[in-house]
Amino acid sequence: MNFVVVLLAGAVFGGGLVISGMSDQNKILNFLDVSGQWDPSLLFVMIGALAVSIPSFHLILKCQTPLMSKVFILPRNGKVNRPLVLGPILFGIGWGIYGYCPGPVIISLVYFCVETYIFLITMLLGVYMTRKLKRD
Repeated sequence: MNFVVVLLAGAVFGGGLVISGMSDQNKILNFLDVSGQWDPSLLFVMIGALAVSIPSFHLILKCQTPLMSKVFILPRNGKVNRPLVLGPILFGIGWGIYGYCPGPVIISLVYFCVETYIFLITMLLGVYMTRKLKRD
């Protein structure tokens, strides 16, 4: 049952990315180009996501347990530390250079663009290196 729910959630998320145009890296790059051909449509997608997620979190966290797990897994450390700051900076740099983040890059694999596969490989290499450095 969990597999079906995960598959359905992934399909809804992927469909939302495609419908909103977020799988088009030019749309992302135009959003980030505030001094050129700025495209504000990503801003509306973000506002729409917040309009759905904020009330949902309040409703979900009022439940005793999640629907598909025994416990909620929430962050325990509320402190701002170096990894919390550096992670988003590196994410933003990668997003700004290529115009993709993990969700859209997976959807874009169907276009068979060499650059997208290179991006995915380097992204996975970064995940691997981060996990390896955390262990040491």
